[in-house]
Amino acid sequence: MPIDNKTPKWRHQLTLVEREELNVDGVVSLGSYDEKEIVMETEQGILTIRGEGLNIKQLNLEEGNIIIEGTVKGLNYEEELRQKKGLLDRFLK
Repeated sequence: MPIDNKTPKWRHQLTLVEREELNVDGVVSLGSYDEKEIVMETEQGILTIRGEGLNIKQLNLEEGNIIIEGTVKGLNYEEELRQKKGLLDRFLK
């Protein structure tokens, strides 16, 4: 069976442990981040994570993975529009 090169190497998946450690697979790019909010582009759209004391423990965009520590209070998705120039445009409004 041939391997389809159009299939992503990873799939989008979230693992939240005790609301203190969040592992996200399928990350395309990292937008903005501070201790209260982290914004990233994923395979399934723009993901905003809100909380307290948020810290990026590990980031590997080649594998599409990020690990975040801190108290997670909310997760929100926005549908990604391919017509937009990119994630940067969202922040420059």
